[in-house]
Amino acid sequence: MTNKEFAVQLEKRTVAFAINVINLSSSLPNNPEGLVLRNQLTKSGTSVGANYREANRSRSPKDFKNKIKISLGEASETDYWLEIIEALSWGNESLKDLRTEAKELLAIFTSIANKL
Repeated sequence: MTNKEFAVQLEKRTVAFAINVINLSSSLPNNPEGLVLRNQLTKSGTSVGANYREANRSRSPKDFKNKIKISLGEASETDYWLEIIEALSWGNESLKDLRTEAKELLAIFTSIANKL
């Protein structure tokens, strides 16, 4: 697989991740605590792919590296919020898969960042 093919595949994967995060987020309790988690999870979970897409359209290698590191941080933050939701037993059946995907995306972005 070429770098370009990998980039396209990873962009699609991050879009699917964002959609699944939004679906989980919408199932959280409608109380003040749930609303905080919903907001934080949705912002970080959708930012992973948005920043990766920006990285792929960056103007310089330095800009690419910066955006990749932001994606990495957002993947880590998303896993943090998912961990809290799991500990509260608020998640639905997709929570385990989302945590796995967050960890895999974190590993991918860590690997990319380390190679730059």
